[in-house]
Amino acid sequence: MTLLFRRATPADADALAGLYQQLAASPQIQVCPQHLARLAADTQQTLLVAELSGKVIGTAHIHYCQDAMFGQQPFAVIENLVVDITHRSQGVGRQLMQTIEAHCVARDCSKMLLSSGQQRTAAHALFRAVGLDPTSKYAFVKYRRHMQARNTTEYPPHGQ
Repeated sequence: MTLLFRRATPADADALAGLYQQLAASPQIQVCPQHLARLAADTQQTLLVAELSGKVIGTAHIHYCQDAMFGQQPFAVIENLVVDITHRSQGVGRQLMQTIEAHCVARDCSKMLLSSGQQRTAAHALFRAVGLDPTSKYAFVKYRRHMQARNTTEYPPHGQ
């Protein structure tokens, strides 16, 4: 099986929407071709797709985050990693993770962070197998639907 890994394009919108539905079935999932075009041009992130025989069968979104801690060395956050259910346990996820790691090494990332739903135990086995350590950090999340609207005030100027 020869997989092609490339940046997502606007033409991938429907395929990505289908993959995201497998990841988190939700009526709120919307993949907009115009937004995919903007993402493709953004150098601070890479929305990858895995393609087999012209069909998108996997995806992952890599965000390169600037960090003040290690000079100019960024770190990477990996989100929305999913392989089509009909292609799981065939090495696609492993190859996708190897491609992600190659991107991160090329960008000199200090680390890769990935969060995953607790119920995705098969994916967790893959993440461990490719060297991601589930014991070194916790991931915490607060979704928009749980955020409270608050009066925001400006932070005081530096030094006050």
